[in-house]
Amino acid sequence: MPSILPEGDPAPADGSLPASVADGAAGRSFGVYVHVPYCRVRCGYCDFNTYTASELGGTSRADYAAQAQWELRFGAEVMRRAGLPDRRVATVFFGGGTPTLLPADDLAALLSTVREEWGLAPGAEVTTEANPDSVDEAYLARLAEAGFTRVSFGMQSAVPHVLRTLDRTHAPERVPLVTRWAREAGLDVSVDLIYGTPGESLADWERSIDAALATEPDHVSAYALIVEPGTKLAAQIRRGEVPEPDEDLHAEMYELADARFSAAGFDWYEISNWARGEEHRSRHNLAYWTGEDWWAAGPGAHSHIGGVRWWNVKHPGAYAQRIAAGISPAHARETLSEAARREERILLETRIAAGLPAEVLLPAERRAIPELIANGLIDGRSAIAAPGRAARVIPTLRGRLLADSVVHRLLG
Repeated sequence: MPSILPEGDPAPADGSLPASVADGAAGRSFGVYVHVPYCRVRCGYCDFNTYTASELGGTSRADYAAQAQWELRFGAEVMRRAGLPDRRVATVFFGGGTPTLLPADDLAALLSTVREEWGLAPGAEVTTEANPDSVDEAYLARLAEAGFTRVSFGMQSAVPHVLRTLDRTHAPERVPLVTRWAREAGLDVSVDLIYGTPGESLADWERSIDAALATEPDHVSAYALIVEPGTKLAAQIRRGEVPEPDEDLHAEMYELADARFSAAGFDWYEISNWARGEEHRSRHNLAYWTGEDWWAAGPGAHSHIGGVRWWNVKHPGAYAQRIAAGISPAHARETLSEAARREERILLETRIAAGLPAEVLLPAERRAIPELIANGLIDGRSAIAAPGRAARVIPTLRGRLLADSVVHRLLG
């Protein structure tokens, strides 16, 4: 089941934000995230805030688009009252769950609401996640017509026994079809993979890499399987029904993926993400990693504006009740201190290829840089300032595998 929401400060019913969120806002980009919390089945490894039909408690998917539209309009008004400058939306991302379980017209209507309330910046990136068995040619064409620019398919694996362990419902042969239909509709294509599933061999993983590359995507994500407490997979491992993930095998799988993606013309730009050229990077996700602003609508969605972070009630029923009452669906929030924002920046920007400006580090933290270089965890040339080039902390391949160690060493 989905994990429990964190506690925080009370969130005001009118959604009001402190005046401080406007400080420096003109220099930050603004994005919108829409969480669609529905899935046909619950995958055994997943602890995302998603619900199958039997878990909805009397609420209906048919009502959801109107509820999320209300929150988007509410959010635009809250931001105006806070004195935030007018900013067109640079990126929109529909995630889940499975957003494409909603009719394409519902997603189009939600995007239209974003456009009406804030406007879309020229060249805005508009993405939806999709399961391969949740769309067809007509659906993808309707998304493109509505203004979507990108679709991210949850491929996960090309190997049937791995998909069964993950409780994925699509057939591997479906992926080449939907990626072709998306490209024919004019959409950029990303495929998501998971490695390290119990029982998955290195040869299985290589087969999935080959199958993903054969679809000629613009972007690939590859995530190590994490066994989350409370999931079906965690219970299976506890009972000895499937083996625990092997961290050494995870590392081999990551190195293989990086080598194969690089040979195919993809550049890594975040630990788990590769793109065929800078223009195909996920700008929405980069905004998360670089601390920009976003309003997130939907049950359990987390927003961030100007150092204030808040999260909505989780269950679709509780969310619907808040919307019907005309009050903020936020469950709680927190205002990050300058120290917390700086530490979070170190945590996130040491994950990306652009790296972390060394000037962000305190003098005591900078003293860790020579050791990190010596241990092969960060790029030595980039970490030393030169004429016309500021010093940056950029992880090596080894540093990507040991990202937590890099952060721990910097923060002491």
